[in-house]
Amino acid sequence: MKLHDLIAAIESFAPLPLQENYDNAGLITGDPNMDITSAILCVDATEEVINEAIHHHCNLVIAHHPIIFSGLKKITGSNYVERTIIKAIKHDIAIYATHTNLDNVRSGVNSKICEKLQLINTRILAPLPDKLRKLFTFVPNEFAARVRQSLFDEGAGTIGNYDECSFNAEGYGTFRAGGESNPFVGEKGIQHREPETKVEVIFPSWLQSKIISALKKSHPYEEVAYDVVPLSNEWEQAGAGMIGELEQPMPANEFLKFLKEKMNVNIIRHTKAADDHSKLTTVAVCGGAGSFLLKQAISAGAQAFVTGDFKYHQLFDAEGKIMICDIGHYESEQFTPEIIAEVLKKKFPNFATRFTSVNTNPINYF
Repeated sequence: MKLHDLIAAIESFAPLPLQENYDNAGLITGDPNMDITSAILCVDATEEVINEAIHHHCNLVIAHHPIIFSGLKKITGSNYVERTIIKAIKHDIAIYATHTNLDNVRSGVNSKICEKLQLINTRILAPLPDKLRKLFTFVPNEFAARVRQSLFDEGAGTIGNYDECSFNAEGYGTFRAGGESNPFVGEKGIQHREPETKVEVIFPSWLQSKIISALKKSHPYEEVAYDVVPLSNEWEQAGAGMIGELEQPMPANEFLKFLKEKMNVNIIRHTKAADDHSKLTTVAVCGGAGSFLLKQAISAGAQAFVTGDFKYHQLFDAEGKIMICDIGHYESEQFTPEIIAEVLKKKFPNFATRFTSVNTNPINYF
């Protein structure tokens, strides 16, 4: 199994362009062409996890958090980041990270939290704007199916749970071939009228170069007419946080007990539930540090917000409108390795993965 095959499977699920601009998701160490025997899945790629990989003869560590966030000017082993990188390279162990790209994808980190809390009717809390494009192109009628399929094969035409979506309208195009042309139909110097199909598809912006390349390869014309326009639609398949409904309404104290059990935590820092929330029905979630989504959670009608890393003064921002449930950064993301395991098992059912036995949470509770 080549490393680049595993990377392709992961990035088709959680595309790197969905990561935040401060992030460093992707391949941290390793050669994409190296052979991979097995992988350890974890939240953090620490020295202990690399030691575990060495012990179990695993030459790939897939972590949620990148071990390197900013550039390294020296690698002398003076801190845990440098020591981890040195040990991984010495033992030919690749490190790969899926961080905010996995946070922002519809079936990623926040979906896993919703699954653990058995939430229903879930949706993205803060959908990403400006990530969609629409392609218009014009094809001779008999070639429309071929061109459409080439676009679909490169990822165009997916809307929610539907794929191969397009709009098609028949009309005709006119053109006159110049002296240096090599027209597929018509004659040089004479205006030609050709029955054509206008094909419209949407696609994520980062796929544009692949989609335009596929269009030009599959289109019969020497000069391909097409337009690409940005869409202001929010993309419901990607974004920060999620919101959903409890299967049964719960009083606040009962929900806190339920939350401790389902998220396997011993301590929850929380604000008071709103006085008019005799029972909770709607819950927002965000893996990691989610305070930036508090206003959206309130506006969306959430009565509880499950996340981590709220600072003292930020908790006042609940203003009695919502119960903030801070379960901890690591605790909110502890089930993230399960997502990668599911992706790889579906694509490579015989590839060996194992969850780390190392608790990489830097916070201890007394």
